[in-house]
Amino acid sequence: MEATSPTSVKIINLQDQIQTPEFSPKPSPSKKKFVTSLMEAATLITPSFKEDTYFISHLRASEKKALQELKDKLIAASDRLDSMWGIPLLGGDERADVILLKFLRARDFKVQDTLNMLQNCLSWRKDFETDGILEEDLGFKELEGVVAYMHAYDREGHPVCYNAYGVFKDKEMYERIFGDDEKLKKFLRWRVQVLERGIKLLHFKPGGINSIIQVTDLKDMPKRELRVASNHILSLFQDNYPEMVARKIFINVPWYFSLLYSMFSPFLTQRTKSKFVISKEGNVAETLFKFIRPEDVPVQYGGLSRPSNVLNGSPKSASEFTVKGGEKVNIQIEGIEAGATISWEIVVGGWELEYSAEFVPIAEGSYTIAVEKQRRIAANEEAICNSYTAREAGKMVLSVDNTASRKRKVAAYRYLVRKSTSIV
Repeated sequence: MEATSPTSVKIINLQDQIQTPEFSPKPSPSKKKFVTSLMEAATLITPSFKEDTYFISHLRASEKKALQELKDKLIAASDRLDSMWGIPLLGGDERADVILLKFLRARDFKVQDTLNMLQNCLSWRKDFETDGILEEDLGFKELEGVVAYMHAYDREGHPVCYNAYGVFKDKEMYERIFGDDEKLKKFLRWRVQVLERGIKLLHFKPGGINSIIQVTDLKDMPKRELRVASNHILSLFQDNYPEMVARKIFINVPWYFSLLYSMFSPFLTQRTKSKFVISKEGNVAETLFKFIRPEDVPVQYGGLSRPSNVLNGSPKSASEFTVKGGEKVNIQIEGIEAGATISWEIVVGGWELEYSAEFVPIAEGSYTIAVEKQRRIAANEEAICNSYTAREAGKMVLSVDNTASRKRKVAAYRYLVRKSTSIV
């Protein structure tokens, strides 16, 4: 038998108790490099983005008129009851209105253009046999959870799709997946399958979750080699999945991508730009935490989410905190009883600081136990996970020491304490 042991947590800021090291003064804005300035200008964080409404009562009169005209034209042009994602497009289902409004918005409410797009999409879905694609085994097990995959939700409930094509810098892997036209077609089918999994999670309901989040990792992505595949994917998604993405987050963005974006940004509409988030290398966790809770961000991107639950208990929400430059933070988990086992996970975005863990008994005369000796954590190290069984009552202290840096860092931790009925 095991039971949860009551505990309490204190986060202690030791900044005032530590002499902050001297840093060289920041260069004046006039001395900043041109490329650096452009990269900073290209970094977009737009938490104020609002999805389009799908309530008919909220539409403009012209938009309501376009929706009804589209339905009338669809009835006149079709001799059968068409459906998408199992939803009949005609017949009064409010879910159908959500789908039709997506197509209308993709064509600026131009009814005839929308009808053409819709009919082409219906024809493609029939030829591509998308309705049965989720049941297929396309043989890409090595790509699952690596190249493109659905993983958890953002803070607002949108399903999140991760994309990372860096593995294809390996020529053998590239040839195995994209070596000829047939292989490319098979990969495209698999990529559509991944997207269809995400769409299956949507509500298609006014006021519901009607779009996904795309996170694209540009690290090590081979540009030239993937140009053909990327163009095919982009074309397929634009033509057949309109307005399905609420936000596109690009992470590990190289300097030239930021430079190109800053050049083309003035030509994009504000609505389009509001969906883009561009994050350069080293800011991945800080960027993702703005939109996704740390326990739902994969460990390779600075989060706490792993394929298996390492805490061996019910999934627990993470507590978030920040570590300022020149600051040391102690997390004190108190109320740990003798015989109890505490398991914890902790991560700091971009690490490059000192970390340690120690158990402090409450009994006088007892010695503090160094559970994890202080060590420097590398920038690319994943979340630390550990456990400790207490032989006497006390508290666990997790320390992150950022006094050697002036950079503010986001961080998160969670823990689970179990009390055993038998005390060793």
